[in-house]
Amino acid sequence: MQSVPSLLPALPEIALAVMGMVLLMAGVFRGDRATRSISWAVVASLVLAAVLAAYVTEGRTVAFDGLFVTDPFALFMKTLVLAGSALAVVMSMGFNDRERTARFEYPILFLFATVGMLMMISANDLIALYVGLELQSLCLYVVAAYRRDALRSTEAGLKYFVLGALSSGMLLYGASLVYGFTGTTRFDALATLLHGEGPVAAAPSIGLVVGLVFVSAGLAFKVAAVPFHMWTPDVYEGAPTPVTAFFAAAPKVAAIALFVRFLVGPFGGLLDQWQQIIVFISIASMALGAFAAINQTNIKRLMAYSSIGNIGYALVGLAAGDEAGVRGVLIYMAIYVAMTVGAFGCILCMRQRGRMVEDIYELAGLARSRPLMALALAIFMFSMAGIPPLAGFFGKLYVFLAAIEAKLFALAVIGVLTSVVASYYYVRIVKVMYMDEPAEGFDRPIGRDMTLVLVGTGLFTLLFFVHPAPLLDGAQAAAAALFRG
Repeated sequence: MQSVPSLLPALPEIALAVMGMVLLMAGVFRGDRATRSISWAVVASLVLAAVLAAYVTEGRTVAFDGLFVTDPFALFMKTLVLAGSALAVVMSMGFNDRERTARFEYPILFLFATVGMLMMISANDLIALYVGLELQSLCLYVVAAYRRDALRSTEAGLKYFVLGALSSGMLLYGASLVYGFTGTTRFDALATLLHGEGPVAAAPSIGLVVGLVFVSAGLAFKVAAVPFHMWTPDVYEGAPTPVTAFFAAAPKVAAIALFVRFLVGPFGGLLDQWQQIIVFISIASMALGAFAAINQTNIKRLMAYSSIGNIGYALVGLAAGDEAGVRGVLIYMAIYVAMTVGAFGCILCMRQRGRMVEDIYELAGLARSRPLMALALAIFMFSMAGIPPLAGFFGKLYVFLAAIEAKLFALAVIGVLTSVVASYYYVRIVKVMYMDEPAEGFDRPIGRDMTLVLVGTGLFTLLFFVHPAPLLDGAQAAAAALFRG
């Protein structure tokens, strides 16, 4: 029986779970007419969870007999996840109203998926890792196929479910191997074994290394890293656009956080074994993201390949395996969330005669009919391309500097080259908006909520260089806490 003080570190997750059940009951009794009020209640719950996370985080504390841990690293990543989830819910409201797909279950699924993400970030055991991962995944399977009357949405949900089940099996098999060869699933116990001077640390068995590889493969699927990326373009294109924005932001942050905690914490002593895996995945993801998107004409598929490339850049910092590398990952993911949410916000606002615009060449003339919208999208595209002084440039700068400090010179050079290649398709979108002849006018109303999202993310991306200290200091404290723990 857990006492109340021992449950305090998990207060944000408990609060969200309770709110989810309360809102679910409210939706059952009030029906779909309560969808907008439930959506705002979900947003408020996510904001409250962020406040509670900051309140309960004082150094490193554990709960549930060591299965759950909270520390400044968890606080940093949870804040990003909660922000990404809240913005995705806000962006969904107008879309669901226009498409007449408003259902009260929709924001509640986002909320329960976020609970799973928070559990993933605070996992301190392979079992807790799996429970959080599956809670997130089960909700994401449903929202991917949310528009069940649309063939593409159903196809997206089915593909994500089948491949997600495969990745979960690989992760479980790897966890069983780790347990079989070490006798524990606890991260702190594994760290003691693998950082010490015993026989396990001196000469890790091949079975343990294979287990590490399988768990890493399962996590690589969740972040959509090559070669486990095959679901991403189809799911991004087929799922409703707000769901795609959610997929691209919050779950990626949670999976990267879990990836970092799993490899740096318990398996930090096996850096030589897993570093080469991460280097390969990073290079492959950056290369595929750069070259495969060149021929894409659907902007959501292009963003899918862009997200694969962005994960490759984030993994550059993880490959360094040190505090500077983790700091670079945290900075990159914070900037990535702002850029991605802003870009998908622009995509959501682009409508012609009441229908969504998804083809890149349909954006022709956007700068003439909607100059502020074109400016916002141009800012996000240039930032993703890494053009200084926008925020995206600094995200790549810190991960590349970490790779150079770790003497991974080839990885840093390949990262710069793939970034140059990727800039082509980002700049192509800007060229279409500003230089091509307009084909058709764009619908004007976008709503106050979407305006706030675009202004907030746009100003962050554009003016990050003016005062970057809060983010840089927060990332530094979070990375240092992970290594101290």
